[in-house]
Amino acid sequence: MKKPLGLDLRLARALLSKAKPHRTVAARVEAVSAALLGCPYEAFGLVGSAEAPEVLVAKLDRFDCVTYVETVLALARAETPEGFVEELRLLRYEGGVVEWAKRNHYMVGWARANSRRRAVWPVAAEKLAVKKERRLNAVPGLPPRDERFWCVPKSKMKAFAPRLSNGDVLLFASTKAGLDVFHCGLLVLAEGKLRLRHASRSAGSVVEQDLDAFLRANRMAGLVALRPQELP
Repeated sequence: MKKPLGLDLRLARALLSKAKPHRTVAARVEAVSAALLGCPYEAFGLVGSAEAPEVLVAKLDRFDCVTYVETVLALARAETPEGFVEELRLLRYEGGVVEWAKRNHYMVGWARANSRRRAVWPVAAEKLAVKKERRLNAVPGLPPRDERFWCVPKSKMKAFAPRLSNGDVLLFASTKAGLDVFHCGLLVLAEGKLRLRHASRSAGSVVEQDLDAFLRANRMAGLVALRPQELP
């Protein structure tokens, strides 16, 4: 295995050992995401651009919101460090091709690509979701593209909450015309309450907080939920 940039093999094995006792991917997501609470927030931690070569980065000790979600899911779906690297590559890049143009820069594309390979699956939101249309142009170097997606408004969260489950990936839709999703995290259930684990720029670290509190504090177009799928 060619070692990705930033990969600490000892830490990878320790985190995989946290996941190993649990039978389901959702339970492994909960265990691994808990082990990473308190890790520092790091913006722009990936390497590559429209001009510079892309490099697979696999840091396990600092994250932005997307790399936190990807890292937890990859660890939850793997048994070995090599398996973790493979899962991370497939989650982050369309077709697993480590190129900047193939990186899933927009989370709507990330969701579609990883639903197609059955790593996650959209949580049903019939009659609750609303359609959004965006011309995505927030990533310099990528040509603008039109996207349509469905999300559940905050006003419908009370009805949507019973459909959510431990380990779900939550995407928070932006109100900006050129952006699909402004933040993402992982759902955990604690004493019957919905909690959000996420790499928070404002907190400067990976934190856990009440989901309702996060929803109240942030403007958004709605929420998209994706359920991690069991391995074949």
